[in-house]
Amino acid sequence: MADEIDLTRPAQVIEALIFASTEPVLERVLEKHLPDGVGLTEVLEVIDNRYGEDSGVGLTKVGQGWAFRTKPEISALLNIEREAERPLSRAALEVVAIIAYHQPITRAEIEEIRGVSISRGTMDILLELGWIKPRGRRRTPGRPLTWGTTDGFLDHFGLEEISALPGLDELKQAGLLRVGQSISDSTGLSSLFNNDSDDDTEELAENTSFDDDELLNFDDDDMGNLDDGEATEGNNA
Repeated sequence: MADEIDLTRPAQVIEALIFASTEPVLERVLEKHLPDGVGLTEVLEVIDNRYGEDSGVGLTKVGQGWAFRTKPEISALLNIEREAERPLSRAALEVVAIIAYHQPITRAEIEEIRGVSISRGTMDILLELGWIKPRGRRRTPGRPLTWGTTDGFLDHFGLEEISALPGLDELKQAGLLRVGQSISDSTGLSSLFNNDSDDDTEELAENTSFDDDELLNFDDDDMGNLDDGEATEGNNA
């Protein structure tokens, strides 16, 4: 009984933190609010038991964090279909797909896979959505900046972790990838989203320099500030 009483208050605190947050709360953040001797796993089990089959919401792991999400069988009843005011371009979908499957990856490598330069606005959109983030610098000449997906990307597409992305067989069955085609096929990945040549032509006309304004909300002491050499990575590659 003593152990149960000891877990009651920590479980209330952690539950309140997750419930009040608009984004998944990282495990390391939750652990800071636990008293000594109390494990996060035990507390999460107590919270999860409160949301059984009769509940419309459940405790869900998203990347390295936790959030309350509507259960799949209930969320389908709450969907409201409406036309998107600002749909993502095919170029943005291609770029985020390449980053998701090949992270950490540099801008030059993304352009090599797509076979076309990335316009300045494409990376800006993905950064504003919170789907991608800088992952550090590769230890190669020029120390190019690498990119990866965020927990926001996982949350938007309903994935618990990046390994839950569909594989080759699933993509082929869905008709999104031709038989014999590889996800990393530099000449064929754009067809994953049936990209129009007009989009590529428009992007080639854009200034493809790697400007600092693409690194919105970039704050990592370990990576340091962008240098002038990085700003021209996309063109030199």
